[in-house]
Amino acid sequence: MNNKIETLDEFIIKTQSSIPDSSGSFTRLLRNIGIAAKIVNREVNKAGLVNILGVAGSTNTTGDDVQKLDVFANEKFIETLATSGEVCGIASEENQEFIPVTPPKNKKPQYIVVMDPLDGSSNIDVNVSVGTIFGIYKRKSPSDGPVTLDDFLQKGTDLLAAGYVLYGTSTLLVYTTGHGVNGFTLDPSIGEFCLSHRNIQMPVSGNYYSVNQGYYLKFDLEMRRYIDHCSDLNLRLRYIGSMVSDIHRIMFQGGIFLYPNTRKYPKGKLRLLYECYPMSYIVEQAGGMALTCKLERILDIELKSLHQTSSIVMGSKNMVLEMKEFVERYGAVNQ
Repeated sequence: MNNKIETLDEFIIKTQSSIPDSSGSFTRLLRNIGIAAKIVNREVNKAGLVNILGVAGSTNTTGDDVQKLDVFANEKFIETLATSGEVCGIASEENQEFIPVTPPKNKKPQYIVVMDPLDGSSNIDVNVSVGTIFGIYKRKSPSDGPVTLDDFLQKGTDLLAAGYVLYGTSTLLVYTTGHGVNGFTLDPSIGEFCLSHRNIQMPVSGNYYSVNQGYYLKFDLEMRRYIDHCSDLNLRLRYIGSMVSDIHRIMFQGGIFLYPNTRKYPKGKLRLLYECYPMSYIVEQAGGMALTCKLERILDIELKSLHQTSSIVMGSKNMVLEMKEFVERYGAVNQ
């Protein structure tokens, strides 16, 4: 029996040949994301000991209070990626505009990175798990010119890779390049992400539903009916308030995650580019489904602005299909 530990770096190098148009540059970019995640993990773990807890005093593009650790994570990911020489542009949920990156001499980077640097960061103060979400695209504009807005306004189906990092009791990096989903656990004794979950497959059904039930009365009728149905089946309500944490549970135990539109946010609140696209790509690669509450496939939605929002329902395939039946029965979609 082979018990050899396989690090993230080794795994990326070994599997890069299966990625279309892969190059040493793409491999190095994935490794650099792992390095940035380790830096952020270190600060998350000692956040209570230093002055990076609490609110920074500003809000992001959708009105959420920006947490101090949000700012730190955003800066560290941008700094690590910008100095890597492998990206031509970065878009972050925390920045109003995209960030063009000036490449080193003689380099013409082909990739852009989109990210939510610290999802669920308000949980930090009470020591609850948070995460990072990222996606990688290939640029569309000529490599000898500046990066453009069109390079970022690509659909989820155009993703080359997507992943998340969960900073919890152990730190995990889960990612896909379109050929299955693999998970790596950070071994703090050697400072390396090591392969711990090979070819993750989401159960087709589960016993969990995840939704902010405090907004129940603000949801559309069909969503309320479906949530009632989940309750009638005695499914277990689990909602952490960190998308990464909630989806991670469903990846392994099955279930459904709902973030419906409300009266205040009729188009939904989660950002397509930074949250919905990458997480939907991962979920689909693990055998699950991801739709809007209007039954559109998330990855097929046309992106028209950097901070475009959407409703989302994602998780175990049979449960999402069941939700779809409720929308078709009670909703106004097909009426």
